[in-house]
Amino acid sequence: MAINAAEEETVESLKKWWEENGKQLVLTAVVGLAAFTAWLLWTNARTADIDRASDLYEEILTLAISENGEPGLLLDEEDSARIIEIAAQLRSDYASFTYAQLGSLFSAQQSVRNSDLDAAEEALQWILENEKGGLFSDIDEGLILTTNLRLGRVILAKGDAERALALVNNLDPQSFEAGYSELRGDIYMAMGREVDARDAYIAAQQAGSNSDGLRMKLDDLSSES
Repeated sequence: MAINAAEEETVESLKKWWEENGKQLVLTAVVGLAAFTAWLLWTNARTADIDRASDLYEEILTLAISENGEPGLLLDEEDSARIIEIAAQLRSDYASFTYAQLGSLFSAQQSVRNSDLDAAEEALQWILENEKGGLFSDIDEGLILTTNLRLGRVILAKGDAERALALVNNLDPQSFEAGYSELRGDIYMAMGREVDARDAYIAAQQAGSNSDGLRMKLDDLSSES
């Protein structure tokens, strides 16, 4: 009898606990399941987006690199237009992925070759305005420095040496010192500041640049002095 009474007391305690906490427990379980389902759906959708963005960027690479594996050769108008089109799609549909930023670099390159400097500047500026590139992505300093370097060249090509110089002087070039110093020299040349240009070109050499183009620029300055 004592055992039955104890069991009845336990049952009554459980009933009382359920009446007080059961609804909250069910609600918590439902919310947790919904949150897990939403996370799973988001993860699957994001994986699909990554795959699609990767495929588009791979198409850009295939178009941009010649059959012998050398990038930088002139493309026909159709391939050039396709690269610009894909880059625009990446910016529109997959802006949170680095593929969109990388695609914009190629797009800017093609716009320069097509003498559309405004479009090139717009593509490069987009990268800088979206530099974090995703919820879990760190800022790619190399990408940002490369973008700014190319942007400086585009601005200079548009005839705005003062703005190009302000851009270059506002950045820490880090391992890109050679490229930035040479660009600074080009800017000074455009401004008629030959002494400063020579110093900048020498700084580029000291930073590790041994390009024929840089040597020609220094030779030209030496012949003029």
